[in-house]
Amino acid sequence: MFTLKVSETVWNHCSEQVENYNFGQRRVANGSKDQQLTGVIGQSVVMDLFGFDWIDGTLGFDNGIDMVYNNHKIDIKTMGRTTDVRLSYTNNFLQLQDYLETEIYVFCSYHKLKREVTVCGWIAKKDFVAKRRFYPKGTMRTRYDGTSFETFADLYEIDNQDLNAVATFEELKAAWDGLD
Repeated sequence: MFTLKVSETVWNHCSEQVENYNFGQRRVANGSKDQQLTGVIGQSVVMDLFGFDWIDGTLGFDNGIDMVYNNHKIDIKTMGRTTDVRLSYTNNFLQLQDYLETEIYVFCSYHKLKREVTVCGWIAKKDFVAKRRFYPKGTMRTRYDGTSFETFADLYEIDNQDLNAVATFEELKAAWDGLD
């Protein structure tokens, strides 16, 4: 895992995008403005690393393809937290996004208090399908700290320890450069 500070410029851009555009365009489970901001920040920070422009709400729905790198369709998933991320933490993925033509998922954590994005790891969709755990809507889930929540939609979970680990941006880029 590696962590990046979110610049004031990126944060302001993302905040403005969420204020002016609705990034929740699914049938259900569209996320609050705060959840949308978390996703837009994670996506913009990773896109910036790869030299892509930040997210632009005028372009509309991206079909789950946040960026294309080395001819691979990549979706950047970001969860908001108020603690530093750990290897034992779990990432959630809504089942209703499963049909999208994404080939690689990047899982990130956004520390809302520190304004930092941690790239937790990445996984090819076929490997994600093999490793994920399914929980139907209404399932009670217990977090590592003992707190619990009821799933608001059908979802999959995958732990950070089940992702392809990367310690630096250079490692992430090299891994994707080596893909067929």
